[in-house]
Amino acid sequence: MSENKGKPMIQVKNLVKYFDVKGKGQLHAVDHLTFDIYPGETLGLVGESGCGKSTVGNVLMRLLSATDGEMLFNGKNVFKATSKADRFEICSNIQIIFQDPYSSLNPRKTIRSILMEPYKIHKLGNAKAREKKVRELCVDCGITEDLLNKYPHELDGGKRQIVGIARALSLSPKFIVCDEPVSSLDVSIQATIINLLMDLQKKHQLSYLFISHDLSVVRHISNRIAVMYLGEIIEIADTDEVFANAVHPYTIALLSAIPKIDVEKNVSRIVLKGDVPSPMNPVEGCRFAPRCWMAKDICKTETPHLQPVGDNGHCVACHFWEESQVIAEKVLKVQNEIKGVS
Repeated sequence: MSENKGKPMIQVKNLVKYFDVKGKGQLHAVDHLTFDIYPGETLGLVGESGCGKSTVGNVLMRLLSATDGEMLFNGKNVFKATSKADRFEICSNIQIIFQDPYSSLNPRKTIRSILMEPYKIHKLGNAKAREKKVRELCVDCGITEDLLNKYPHELDGGKRQIVGIARALSLSPKFIVCDEPVSSLDVSIQATIINLLMDLQKKHQLSYLFISHDLSVVRHISNRIAVMYLGEIIEIADTDEVFANAVHPYTIALLSAIPKIDVEKNVSRIVLKGDVPSPMNPVEGCRFAPRCWMAKDICKTETPHLQPVGDNGHCVACHFWEESQVIAEKVLKVQNEIKGVS
């Protein structure tokens, strides 16, 4: 359960990102997302490939411009920051860790130069002070001194990602978007990176938006989980609540697909039938309806919106979430024993 109280650090309100496709209309990549992230909290954003997870991260980082909506950082609208001073302040407080640690690092620069660059851009300190900062980063992230003169191609994937994490930490940010930071790494390395992120979060009081398609990884690191489907958040709750009391049919299906530790306990996997609807010019109605075993006529004509389930912050976008609870109890009985990465 999340213990965060007080005002949220990040407030995303009605975030929209559409892409114009010539001759076809608009691709609805992100459609009216609203969520908060509190100081020191990790919000996990999960969903299948193509649902818009990484687009959300890129829009929050202003790598893509938002079609509509706003993002507030400590009450200040990030999307309306136009002056150089405001942009530099935002960059200092909001950073990103990319999915591919190879393509996100400049192959022509040494690790020392890569870690030194943020200080040069922001004109922080002299050469001696910057070198000291780089060495402090290395100690924080477990980068040995002998790696500083190497180039990215000389490092393995895990070490490259640690360099990416160190670079994101260089300006002492408060909020970091983690865009599938372990999806391209071996399982053993994944555990190292996840544990490093958690240690750094505790030490520096960081807030994370952790984007992933791996529910086991998300369960290990997140305080709350938001489930996305075709550009929309369809369920959001504390992590334990999602795994113990998921009520959206799509979330239930995702949880049923997690590999089981105890093969002697039989839990049926829900296999979704049909094709994922096109995000091009979506019609009214629930976007999951064509694949949902509970869909009724209203699901095809009326779009469900997030509504509270109880009084613990659990919200779901489903017309018939109460009816799904019977199925959920059967499917999730064994899944609660899954503890994620260790």
